[in-house]
Amino acid sequence: MRETETVQRSTVRPSPIFLGILATTVVGGVLATLYPAVADGGRHPVATAGIVLLVLGGWALSLTLHEFGHAIVAYRGGDTEVAAKGYLTLDVRRYTDPVLSLVLPLVLLAIGGIPLPGGAVWINNWALRSRRVAAAVSLAGPLSNLVLGVLLTVVIALLPGMPAGLLFGLSLLALLQIVAFVLNILPVPGLDGYGALEPYLPPRARELGMKARPWAPLVLFLLLISFNPARVVVFGGAGFLFELLGGNTDNAYIGLFMLQFWQ
Repeated sequence: MRETETVQRSTVRPSPIFLGILATTVVGGVLATLYPAVADGGRHPVATAGIVLLVLGGWALSLTLHEFGHAIVAYRGGDTEVAAKGYLTLDVRRYTDPVLSLVLPLVLLAIGGIPLPGGAVWINNWALRSRRVAAAVSLAGPLSNLVLGVLLTVVIALLPGMPAGLLFGLSLLALLQIVAFVLNILPVPGLDGYGALEPYLPPRARELGMKARPWAPLVLFLLLISFNPARVVVFGGAGFLFELLGGNTDNAYIGLFMLQFWQ
């Protein structure tokens, strides 16, 4: 009994890595408030550095929370192995290859690309109690992005006089959460939207989906960067949802401009 209680306590304790990323994000937010973001027609270096730390750190936090969402729902739904794997410690190193899961999405974001979340937690689906639980495990990740996007938008709305640098950084971070939600909720094998449908599909369809899973997200990525109508539908839909929630895309795009400080 004591061993079980110890495991449960350790699973919900944020790792030093997570706390370090959180601290970096907070420092970025503070720096973004110290000076005007744009002055004399150019970016202020301190405010720009703050926005970069705020957005990249915040995005790393959201990646971690996305995967944690999958894991905690799986844990409560019957797959207790996720605790032993360390998935509930909010340690980004536990989520597959750190380069593919964290570094690559951050680089894509920094160069203005599509920051597809690349992490994953390995769930024992046979241990889950029902198909409904399996679907909930898949939905938990993108829903965490949606909740973060809503919370950030609410914070911006409740603090109308915040410094411009903080406003631009938080707006971009909020928009990125909505984009991540929309992308992940698509019914494409390998993405969470398909994962929520998969438990209810017939065996043949599930077999085809399993074969397509390794390359389907890559095809989607290539489609989004090369086929304008696809970009319009996906990113236009994300922008519409963001503004419907009260966000300001103009502020978010200024934040993206500040993030790409080398241009």
